Amino acid sequence: MALIVLWDIDHTLIDNAGVSKEIYAAAYEAVTGNRPVAAAVTQGRTDRLIMRDMFSRNGVAEPEWPDVEAALIRAGAGRLGALQARGTALPGVQDVLKAAAAQPGWVSSVLTGNIAANARVKLSAFGLDAFLDLPVGAYGADAEERPHLVDVARRRMQRDRGLPAGAPVVLVGDTPRDVEAALTSGAHIIAVATGVDSPAALEAAGAPVVLPDLSDTDRVLRLLEDIARA
Repeated sequence: MALIVLWDIDHTLIDNAGVSKEIYAAAYEAVTGNRPVAAAVTQGRTDRLIMRDMFSRNGVAEPEWPDVEAALIRAGAGRLGALQARGTALPGVQDVLKAAAAQPGWVSSVLTGNIAANARVKLSAFGLDAFLDLPVGAYGADAEERPHLVDVARRRMQRDRGLPAGAPVVLVGDTPRDVEAALTSGAHIIAVATGVDSPAALEAAGAPVVLPDLSDTDRVLRLLEDIARA
């Protein structure tokens, strides 16, 4: 049974303990020469949109994206130690990623607003990168809007892993934007209430399943198997 599983990172797999906003602030300062007055607002958006909004709210013209991305890469690489010291993998994450990676026919990767380099930094800080097929994931530099990232991942899976065009896709994430990305792209969604959004908010966004976290490996695997069979 083929299945594409795409995991969000921040507040779904890890708690970054505020390091993400430090990365955005450092990147902003690197390209503008000034510290930001208005901090980054994330809310499940891609890095492109987070940084664009940050420049706008600070009254600065948006620099060219390659310059911004390079600054984000440098800022992220410099905060691996901070992530390891202050952040953590969320409950059950290592076990459920390991279990999903072992399923025949499944490809388990990420769909995240982070650029690829910083996604790898965040995952490697807690040894989670070993359980994910990162080259075929979808990242914050691939598209501005999260729903478009689903098609990016689909194309990569079909081209590079030989998955059939009709292989079901399931997103696992913690925000209404994750739910929206799934529902508007024909994917399934498993929501987890490990971020700032309540179970009620995730249900109101349209999530048919909302878990308190990913600590019940058997339940998560059953939900994924049901989607694969369907």
